[in-house]
Amino acid sequence: MTTTEVRDAIPGQGLAAGRPLLEVRDLTVTFRSRGRRSVRAVDGVSLDVAEGATVGIVGESGSGKSVTSLASLGLLNRRGVDISGSVRFDGDDLLNMPEDELRAVRGREIAMVFQDPMSSLNPVLTIGRQITEILERHKGLKGQEARDRAAELLLSVGIGDAVRRLRSFPHQLSGGMRQRVMIAMALACEPRLLIADEPTTALDVTISAQILELLRSLVVNSRTALVLITHDLGVVAGICDQVHVMYSGRIVESAPRRPLFADPRHPYTTGLLNSVPRLDQPRGIPLLPIPGSPSDTLPWTRGCAFAPRCTRQVPECLDGPPALLPDVDGVESHLIRCVNPVPDEEQPA
Repeated sequence: MTTTEVRDAIPGQGLAAGRPLLEVRDLTVTFRSRGRRSVRAVDGVSLDVAEGATVGIVGESGSGKSVTSLASLGLLNRRGVDISGSVRFDGDDLLNMPEDELRAVRGREIAMVFQDPMSSLNPVLTIGRQITEILERHKGLKGQEARDRAAELLLSVGIGDAVRRLRSFPHQLSGGMRQRVMIAMALACEPRLLIADEPTTALDVTISAQILELLRSLVVNSRTALVLITHDLGVVAGICDQVHVMYSGRIVESAPRRPLFADPRHPYTTGLLNSVPRLDQPRGIPLLPIPGSPSDTLPWTRGCAFAPRCTRQVPECLDGPPALLPDVDGVESHLIRCVNPVPDEEQPA
């Protein structure tokens, strides 16, 4: 397969007829620091998000998931950062869009739920003021009309006694409630694309399930496209249509949800699945962690970045960067970046 044909194998392409809502092509993000080696956090990522679809981006901390979303929305400080590639939303180039136009798109057309609501919310402003500020800027609502709409948004995400909660400060709310406030703010302008970055981090199991169910219902009811960023494959199992697994800045496996869980091919994907606790296993069965740490990588120019941690490493793994190609079974929608995929008999049950 030629280089051009490899670049045409775009993860998620063909999920919906017509042009995708979000098109990311060859996105590369490099952080530069004086006197230190440059770090390429995102290395040629390409993916599509169809309108109304739910897409999961999975990987360990440091794999480039959050940087991909922040770079796409122009939220990275351009000082000391090199960004190349193309990010198009409904045909418009976000990377080259003037800042004032981009600010108008963010919040109104695209919204993001950040990872840590305590640090994302302004601690000196009430919840009501932070929500109405969005409504005033993007919807033109003012005064009581904006406050009424803010209360409706809190009720829609499951926060009761909404009028009183509008007068609360972030520190007066629990972690789950702060996360719901972040979702309410993100949905204030009824965006066409919602990006949720680790929305269940630091939440207990019950609250996490409630947040995921809330996101699922919002996507179904409003047809909003959702990009869910997480380190846990279990989180995406019941909500995502398409799953991209990232490692060291590149997508290493991409497939619709059911084929990915039924037939994982990349050793890193199987390692993530083996690390998830299972209720159907007998007590005393140990988890199988991935050897090493995310810092144990090779530059992609030398070979597979996962090779130092991989139990299936062969000499060909060090013969240059593996391409993201369709699975050996010929399933075009299932792409893997591996020269020695996991055979069926070694896949997780």
